[in-house]
Amino acid sequence: MINYPHKKPTDSPIRNQTSTSKKEVDFGRRGMSFEDQIEKTNAYYLTREKAVIHKKPTPVQIVKVNYPKRSAAAITEAYFKTPSTTDFNGVYDGTYIDFEAKETSNKTRFPLANIHEHQAKHIVAVAKQGGCAFLLIKFTTLSEVYLLMSDRLDTFWQQYKRGERKSISRDELMEHGHQVPEGVYPSVDYLKVIDDVIKTKPYDKDGY
Repeated sequence: MINYPHKKPTDSPIRNQTSTSKKEVDFGRRGMSFEDQIEKTNAYYLTREKAVIHKKPTPVQIVKVNYPKRSAAAITEAYFKTPSTTDFNGVYDGTYIDFEAKETSNKTRFPLANIHEHQAKHIVAVAKQGGCAFLLIKFTTLSEVYLLMSDRLDTFWQQYKRGERKSISRDELMEHGHQVPEGVYPSVDYLKVIDDVIKTKPYDKDGY
């Protein structure tokens, strides 16, 4: 039995996925679809020795363990912890890569509430240390992916924290971000954006 974070005390643990609502199932599939695209892209980069980038495992807190045999152990209850950083990290051409992947079914804007504060702070902190840190955003209904670098994300995030905005519009992403080409091999070629745009810009202490 695995329990997810932020559950109310009165909620019972999830035991049977068939009882999950259609909305929850669809949302999960959408999330896995974009994540799958990135995973396949990373595998493509790896097999061609272009980059080594992997998804970070979600930390789990084990609560109960059964020992049916002395030589075997079975986890009977555990909780997914909230990750403290971002989804993906690795190395590309001597540069540390770190990014978070998000998606939205909204056609015109990306809600900033979809980002956790620790993720925004981590992306900015990595960039200040010389890493290449960014946010990948997919508009699922439009099949468009945008890459937003740490400095622009931080600007939008600070405005969000001050209550000056609730989202990033698609128009703003087109202006301040970089559209990522989608294909078959690779599925989401975000390193092409890094090659074409980001690596041509000088790095400073505030990030890319």
